[in-house]
Amino acid sequence: MVEDDCVSNVIPLPNVHSVSKDMFIDFDKAFVKVHHSIFKGKTPKDILKKFNIKNDFTPEKEENIPKENT
Repeated sequence: MVEDDCVSNVIPLPNVHSVSKDMFIDFDKAFVKVHHSIFKGKTPKDILKKFNIKNDFTPEKEENIPKENT
């Protein structure tokens, strides 16, 4: 949550019983593992192909991406 320009990794879950919280945490961990296995070792082009996403970047934009992320 972002309040007063402060970012926290805590998400309050009022009125949620501990069993439900535990189930949510277990689901979240499994979800991360599944997504990790889908993307691990894949190039951006592999991911675009897998999800049938059209690459709308120009060659110039693709060339600048590594520079923007350093």
